[in-house]
Amino acid sequence: MSFTYQELKGKTVAELRKIASGIEHEAVQGYTQLNKEHLLVAICKALGIDTHAHHHAEIPEKTQIKSEIHLLKKRRQEAIAAKDKARLQRVRGRIHFLKNKLRRKMV
Repeated sequence: MSFTYQELKGKTVAELRKIASGIEHEAVQGYTQLNKEHLLVAICKALGIDTHAHHHAEIPEKTQIKSEIHLLKKRRQEAIAAKDKARLQRVRGRIHFLKNKLRRKMV
């Protein structure tokens, strides 16, 4: 029986307890008393499953956006040094827009 974290997360507490009953590991001791959240972590620990959900951006221009953000951060520092509030506001707005674009595309 090979499970992924997402498969286990989609199961009910009763199904998780049934799986835990077949596992001989100290992490699942007392599985009948555990709620779903704790039972899920215990089963993953016993089976050696990574519980961390890995995210990645599904956009091809990710590196281009990150390099543009890096350039904008330099321009932001220049605007701060020059005390140009209008330019600073535009640059910060663009940085905010690009970071949100990356975050929205995270899966």
